[in-house]
Amino acid sequence: MSGVPLAPAEQRLLLHLLELPTAGPLEGGQEPLLWEAQRAYADAAAPLGFGVVHHAAADPAELTDDQVPLAVRRAVAADPGFLAVQPSLVLALGPALPQADTVMFNVHLDTVAGVEPAGFDGRRFTGRGATDAKGPAVALLAGIRAALDACPGLADGTRVLIQAVAGEEGGAMGVFGTRPLIRRGLYGRLNLFCEPTGLRLLPRATAAMTACVRVDGDDAIDDRPAAGHNATVLLGHLAQRLATRLPERAGGGQVCVAGLHTGHLHNRVYGSGRLLLNCSYPDSAAGRALAGHLEREVTDGLREFTAAYAGHRDLARTAADAAAITRVEWHKRGLPALAPADDPWAAELLERGGDVVPWPADEPAFTCDALWAAGLPGTYSAVLGPGDLDRNRAHAAGEFAELSDLEAFAGAVSGILTRFAARRHAVTGGTRQ
Repeated sequence: MSGVPLAPAEQRLLLHLLELPTAGPLEGGQEPLLWEAQRAYADAAAPLGFGVVHHAAADPAELTDDQVPLAVRRAVAADPGFLAVQPSLVLALGPALPQADTVMFNVHLDTVAGVEPAGFDGRRFTGRGATDAKGPAVALLAGIRAALDACPGLADGTRVLIQAVAGEEGGAMGVFGTRPLIRRGLYGRLNLFCEPTGLRLLPRATAAMTACVRVDGDDAIDDRPAAGHNATVLLGHLAQRLATRLPERAGGGQVCVAGLHTGHLHNRVYGSGRLLLNCSYPDSAAGRALAGHLEREVTDGLREFTAAYAGHRDLARTAADAAAITRVEWHKRGLPALAPADDPWAAELLERGGDVVPWPADEPAFTCDALWAAGLPGTYSAVLGPGDLDRNRAHAAGEFAELSDLEAFAGAVSGILTRFAARRHAVTGGTRQ
């Protein structure tokens, strides 16, 4: 199916959303205007027949388990307003129908931090969230509009849900946005998470875990460096070892050796510090294996450091105490990963129009809220959206979305919905497909 032009009102909606700051507190931005953004989105969807079935912040009681990143647990405990400014919205079109007759689209309206001027020159939208993911959110409405125009009775036999969530960015991993909605049963037979994939159907999503290698030792004055523990040298040794050895153990995921911090001044030896690592994995077994490899590499690295520097004039104390003052603290761990479902019916329906192609089997997936669709019975879930995370500079300065890409995605959405509405239910053993 060809693209669907964004109507002037849809273009204005996108510009309005881009002008609203919606980076959450974990991104370090100003107070996000997510309530306002979601109300504007709901107002734009109302003429299509959508009603609000949920618009609320998550309950703190839902965020106490080990899947919740440490940063989220700390933020909820420290600030009663943390969740209150980060609600999620669910819109519904059509009557209450069984899951077999329901399509769910998930978009996130929160963004990473960084002010990017909103603009549109007739071909390209610019601004924070243009491609990740306010642009896809508006193009989704255009696609639904086109499907309703092409198939006026679509909503009689098909229920369409839109989750417009917070908490996708900032390392929150969807635990107070998408996860509570999935747990409430607000999903369908077909679930599409609208992230930039270049209109390639990605039926999998990695999960990620974050490890913090902590050194908690004694500082020393620069005139007596041997008197304390040198966390900078110790963590630098471990960072180099992990960066060179851990990726080969990633098992289909990625290893990012990230921030290392001990201190800013030149006239002291810092005895404490932190090294952060973020590791993705394609399934839970691979994640557990990678976590074990990480912990063993740290242990072996400490042993190696002790042997190498036991007799060093300035590092002997650090070498002797390395194992005692170092530990691995998991800030995020145990999240599910979305594996491809064996569902030829859904894959064929999605790809039949020719405007959606499969994601290459040998190309790595990425982490997004689709991981919370892992294991949902009787469903097919995938990631699909316009543009490219790298090319369109998501999370970077100069983020943009091409109008043509958004319109192509709107066309794909329209085709998918009209095919879903026109489907003939295959019955196998009494089960509707």
